[in-house]
Amino acid sequence: MNNKKIYICPSILSADFRKLEQEVKDVEQAGADRIHCDVMDGHFVPNLTFGPMVIEAVKKCVSIPLDVHLMISNPEKYIDNYCNAGADILTVHAEVCKEGLPEVLAAIESKGVKRGVTVNPDKGIDLFLPLLEQIDQVLIMTVYAGFGGQKFISEMLPKIRSVRDTALEREHPIDIQVDGGINDETARECAAEGANVFVAGNYIFGADNYGRKIDALRQGASTGNAR
Repeated sequence: MNNKKIYICPSILSADFRKLEQEVKDVEQAGADRIHCDVMDGHFVPNLTFGPMVIEAVKKCVSIPLDVHLMISNPEKYIDNYCNAGADILTVHAEVCKEGLPEVLAAIESKGVKRGVTVNPDKGIDLFLPLLEQIDQVLIMTVYAGFGGQKFISEMLPKIRSVRDTALEREHPIDIQVDGGINDETARECAAEGANVFVAGNYIFGADNYGRKIDALRQGASTGNAR
């Protein structure tokens, strides 16, 4: 049984950017715990989204934390930019940090921001597991980084359990986040393996009632959490 607090994080990648301020305020009012911001550079991933200016704008609209996922090359060059813009949690891809991951994590920590690490589905978690004590949140990508609306990759479930088990062995408290194809059913599957932070884009922003979808996610995760 898992006892960690559950966090629901709507991803603004699926929000209506014509009314972004209202969208983030609406999901906060509907019960979201964090706002998830996907930053893409058109290089590491084949898509472009937004930069620090949007993070700064969203920060002024809500009181809940901003969870910023950098899907970019050379993230070490932009740590200050995104931390200063308002990131409360900053996640980088271990496969682009290479041997510089400890330095990147230290730079994030020096800004008073929580340290997040992830890898794409085709990369191994061994790229960051030796540094687990220096990490506050592990993001298990259940789709490939770059686009919203992809199908959940169930083969990623063992990665969640491996991170959970390693954290338990080392007695290191850590949040385990999942992102990609998350709905009430997949949230339950992920929670059963140890996930406690759930990113959802289309599932929430594509609905007429944000609160109902957030509640359904939380209920699904809670059911899995109780196993």
